[in-house]
Amino acid sequence: MLVRIVKMNFHPDKVSDFMAVFNQRKHLIAASEGCEGVELLRDISNPNTFFTYSKWKDESFLEKYRQSELFNEVWNEVKKWFNDKPQAWSVKQIL
Repeated sequence: MLVRIVKMNFHPDKVSDFMAVFNQRKHLIAASEGCEGVELLRDISNPNTFFTYSKWKDESFLEKYRQSELFNEVWNEVKKWFNDKPQAWSVKQIL
């Protein structure tokens, strides 16, 4: 299994917009082939910082999602609200 973690910082006045978009699309992301779950986390010391935490059967399913219309639609909508460059990590559990 592969875990994808994406850190995003938003302009304060766009946080509610981002949360609305995520809540509207979360079920679609979770229904993507190979996705085994997706969560949204919020930094407790910086309420403008969010992390998506998604689990994938393997990297090929994540890449298929990243090339999908759904990903492009969501990313193009939310990226204009960033106040910093997003960061992303793909990790595997080793123990």
